[in-house]
Amino acid sequence: MPELTEIQRDLQALSAGLKRLELEYNQFFSGRLKRPPLETRKRVETLVKKWDRGYIQSAAERFQFDTLQRRYQTFVDLWDRGLRSREEGRAGPFGAPPAKEIQAPKPGQKIVHVTAFQDPMREMDKLHTLYDSLMDARREAGDDVVPFHRFAALVKDQVSKAREAGADEVAFRVSMTEGKVNLTVRPKKGGVET
Repeated sequence: MPELTEIQRDLQALSAGLKRLELEYNQFFSGRLKRPPLETRKRVETLVKKWDRGYIQSAAERFQFDTLQRRYQTFVDLWDRGLRSREEGRAGPFGAPPAKEIQAPKPGQKIVHVTAFQDPMREMDKLHTLYDSLMDARREAGDDVVPFHRFAALVKDQVSKAREAGADEVAFRVSMTEGKVNLTVRPKKGGVET
């Protein structure tokens, strides 16, 4: 096996250093490191500057270096924006997304029943409970009662559509607002409503 040239050794070191630097910055922004990895960044930056100013004869090695250099510069821009955002007290590119607010019932809204289905035909007891609570609410509001087979077909259809769209399960909520009965359907992915 032929011995590696200086540029080949440096390109391997640059690639490994860039991976390590990315890992250390991820640890820093997640709170596992107290300080940014400035020493590792300085080592990588030294290699980038060395070969940016130097001459690389092979087109393949020049392409590999250019790719690594662009990747490094992209990461530097991202990390600097993250640091600036953190110093300014903003979320920035590494901040956690804001938590979804749980919708509180509107004034005058009464939640009658909430349930979720993955396959309503295999969860008949939940389907019957949802149907009973919806029909009780409709009777209270003075609305007509819907036959169970039509209601079951509606639920099955809604669940099928949501599952085709990638939902894990579908949440149904029966509520009353100002004497009107509402049946709300929300797909859920990974236990989170979408």
